[in-house]
Amino acid sequence: MKNIFEIECRDIVLRELGIDDLDALYNLTLQPEITDFLPDWKATKQQRRDWLINFHMKNNREFFQAVPSIDKEGLILGIILKETNEFIGWCGSCIKDELPPPNREIFYAISKDYRGKGYTSQASQALIKYLFERTNIEELNAIALLHNIPSNKVIQKCGFNQIGTIEVDNEEFNYYKLMKKIL
Repeated sequence: MKNIFEIECRDIVLRELGIDDLDALYNLTLQPEITDFLPDWKATKQQRRDWLINFHMKNNREFFQAVPSIDKEGLILGIILKETNEFIGWCGSCIKDELPPPNREIFYAISKDYRGKGYTSQASQALIKYLFERTNIEELNAIALLHNIPSNKVIQKCGFNQIGTIEVDNEEFNYYKLMKKIL
């Protein structure tokens, strides 16, 4: 891919998705450690390919064309381990209709093989910094299932404040908000 968007972090790189990521993305969505928390990510490889091309890559193009004036555009970036150049997860931001306005959330998933190493926190913090510094986004939401302790810890580590709980698709989530700090 030429002219791909990247955000450099200490141990990882956040990178724009491309068709070359299909196999790695698909393999991650086969891990029950991911699909137990994100059941709507279960799909055949062909469905994943169609979604990658017609949804993620398309949305990313629209997002970058809209910067800095983001409205409904979504963004999803691959989490790439610097040491091996391996695709180990994803991190993104989009509108989540089930949340109260302004309902832009940040989300992420990481391979079971790379949990507990701080990569998800690095990715989330870098994306939050980018969104607050380079776009008109003033507020972010995050949700995590009550029993998903690692995800709740990532959200808290990123500085989100817990607002309470919220029900989405008949499941109870911790509900967090983070406001852009005006300097």
